Formats: sequence, structure tokens, C-alpha cells
Amino acid sequence: QVQLVESGGKLVQAGGSLRVSCVVSGNSFSHFAMGWFRQAPGKEREFVAAIEASNHRTYYEDSVKGRFTISRDDVRNTVYLQMNSLKPEDTAVYYCNQHRDVVWLASPTNFASWGQGTRVTVSS
Repeated sequence: QVQLVESGGKLVQAGGSLRVSCVVSGNSFSHFAMGWFRQAPGKEREFVAAIEASNHRTYYEDSVKGRFTISRDDVRNTVYLQMNSLKPEDTAVYYCNQHRDVVWLASPTNFASWGQGTRVTVSS
């Protein structure tokens, strides 16, 4: 059974930086595209970023382009999200997920199973 374990979230000031991580176990990590999602209080879960399995091509939601960077370590079965120039509107619980086809990562409604997430709070 696949396990997704997110970590690294904390309280940071606006303008600060933070890196969150997601460790995956239970499948061949390197064969899967990985995605980050977030859910702010009172809002729907939304796509943030994705990285393909083979060529590591990356994709970003418009509001995080130029500030966030997704990367992966296929030896450690880990995907990262480096977040810079954080804004209060980035406050959310951040989740990761995976699929063999990166297209499926465009929408969080394609997934029924999630990890516990990691909470990021950006203070103004």
C-alpha cells in the first residue's frame, strides 16, 4: 500500500522561505509523476506544482510561478517544494500525490487517498 508522508510545514513570516517534503513508500517512486496540492481554510484543495517522472519537467499554478520550485530525489523517494517569497495567501495544508501520468495531477479531485498533509502558516 502506498504511503505519502508530508513534513516541514511551520509558521513563517511573509517574505520568508520554507521547504516541505513528501516521502513515498510502497511503489516504484521513480516511475510516477509527483504533485503538490494545498487546501486553505474554507477553500477547496488546489493544484500547486507537478514534476514528471522521466524528464523531470515541472508545472506550476500561476500564483506560485517564480516563487515555488518542485524537485524530486528518486534515491530518497522524496519530492520537495521550495517556497520563497511566501505570502499570507500561501497559508494552507500542503499535500503530495502521485500518478503515472502527470496530466492526472492537474486536479486533486482525481485522487481519493491522501497523506496527513503538512501545515504552512504565513504571518503578515
